[in-house]
Amino acid sequence: MGKINVLSFAVANLIAAGEVVDRPASVIKELLENAVDAGATTITVEIRNGGVTYMSVADNGCGIAREDVPTAFLRHATSKVRTADDLISISTLGFRGEALASVAAVARVELLTATETDEAATRYIIEGGVEQACEDAARPYGTTIIVRDLFYNVPARSKFLKKDVGEGNAVATALDRLALSHPEISVRFVRDGREELLTPGNGDLKSTIFAVMGKDFTEGLLPVDYTLGGVSIKGYICKPTYSRANRTMQHFYINGRYVHTKTAVVALEQAYKGSIMVGRFPTCVLMITLPLETVDANVHPAKMEVRFVQEKPVFDAVYYAVKSALQAGNRLPNTPVKVTDKPQPVERPKITGEQLYFRTETPTTTVPSRPLQSVSQTAKDDITVSVPVISAFAKKPLFDDDEAVFAAPKMVLHDDADKHAVELQTVSKSETVMQTEAAEQPTANVVVSVQPEEAPVRLVGEAFNTYIFAEQGGTLYCIDKHAAHERIIYNQLMQNSEPQVQMLLAPVPVALQKDEFAALVNAQQDLMAAGFEIEDFGDSTLLVRSVPMLLTGCDIAAALQEIAGGLLSGKQEITTTKQEWIYHSTACRAAVKAGDRSTPAELLELAKRVLSDEAVRYCPHGRPVCITWSQADLEKQFGRI
Repeated sequence: MGKINVLSFAVANLIAAGEVVDRPASVIKELLENAVDAGATTITVEIRNGGVTYMSVADNGCGIAREDVPTAFLRHATSKVRTADDLISISTLGFRGEALASVAAVARVELLTATETDEAATRYIIEGGVEQACEDAARPYGTTIIVRDLFYNVPARSKFLKKDVGEGNAVATALDRLALSHPEISVRFVRDGREELLTPGNGDLKSTIFAVMGKDFTEGLLPVDYTLGGVSIKGYICKPTYSRANRTMQHFYINGRYVHTKTAVVALEQAYKGSIMVGRFPTCVLMITLPLETVDANVHPAKMEVRFVQEKPVFDAVYYAVKSALQAGNRLPNTPVKVTDKPQPVERPKITGEQLYFRTETPTTTVPSRPLQSVSQTAKDDITVSVPVISAFAKKPLFDDDEAVFAAPKMVLHDDADKHAVELQTVSKSETVMQTEAAEQPTANVVVSVQPEEAPVRLVGEAFNTYIFAEQGGTLYCIDKHAAHERIIYNQLMQNSEPQVQMLLAPVPVALQKDEFAALVNAQQDLMAAGFEIEDFGDSTLLVRSVPMLLTGCDIAAALQEIAGGLLSGKQEITTTKQEWIYHSTACRAAVKAGDRSTPAELLELAKRVLSDEAVRYCPHGRPVCITWSQADLEKQFGRI
């Protein structure tokens, strides 16, 4: 007997449905796209229990003729594609003819529809892919599709659904995306009897963004309207100061279809390079329009990805559109705008050989220079000078001849009593001369022992307001102060069972995207354990009543957005629990930042903590905290040994 069997019609439909329908949000997405393709100007969506037990999508589109209703629920039945040539230039959101058949295979579906010429509407019921009834009904022209008991006949699939809150937020996200792509359509969303979204449908994209994203998001927008090489870019981007800690609010639409496109994401972020801080990401709602034959939308089961014939024109158009919008946003009022058909090349700064060295001006008040030999041995031992670190792999010699002079950057020397500037002016093989500002007392060296039996830690200096150089026992240490401080705070949070909490005088409302809101609500107990007291304020907004003491004075909204972004992207998987990721984000926010100015005492204390604690070797991100060079390593690089 043969082992290869032909699947039954019912089983084949269930398998096919798994590619299109995996949760209530995917059902809503398919039904919304059908409503848009039908020419609707108003769409109303209602769900209950996250959409698992009840979903309804009603529109005022063209409707379906009665003779076409049973056919519409067959696989590969569609009114949008007739020949293979139609696939080359797809202008509709739906085209495969699988949506209704897939939904009907795993749910109980009721259809009410009428065209403008019908005397009576049609009521059609189908359950598990089997027709139950087709009869007259009453309804204005348009279509209403009601879906009940999703996966009622596939219990193995239903157990993989998330909680009602999570599934409901996924549905809300699908509506947000469609509403933004078609501002000319009024979209209404009712969730468990409460209206959560209503867009004006007046064709104004900014009004729609306000209805979907809220006031805070809309305030920081810059308009974009640009065309290059047949690719049109319209929409809005955020001002640099309104950047976020994640990419969840980057929305790209290709010919009216919401898609994930790395090409546009990279172009967007490249255009913002140098305008926003590292680790922050721009937000946008951008409509990209290009010839239909240059893009293929039939490469992903959920049609969330597209393929371009050429990616460079799309990249260039997005990049220059965003760049010009940023420049226009920075332009002073009443400044004339120069319009050009082609982007002007950006003039790169010229770098000359003289700029390779940082030369310092001669101080106005100095003590006459004296040879080092005239300084007492005690004073010489007490002097600490921050010296620039030279790459161990540099091939060019420091001096071209015996009398060459190297002009080093101005170095600052600190002690406990006063701050004295020591400038290294000239260094030669024949003589080394050092100038210092007037000081009545010898400069005291800052030396603190980690433990009495260990070698003392000596602060050498700091580079770029980021890296601490310290010396201990014949070893030179380079410490990333942000990574080190972050790890120290993280370890403290993990060790303290009772976090120190700061109650806020006035609760702070934090507006979030719907999936961010759901992620934080689901992690509410973990947030409470970390010191965050939050409550639902409605409309995807949290009310923050307390924060960890370490975050006092920090941007609370940005901290919660960062935590939510990590929870959504799965970054908490690098740790054991969600609470550890929350501690991770809290430590990152509370730690001293790269580029912040620190006092010598703070730098020395941080270096001492790092060198005395074996647990401070990697930051919570996994980056190293400290790198080392032994004296022998340095001498070998300079050819001394």
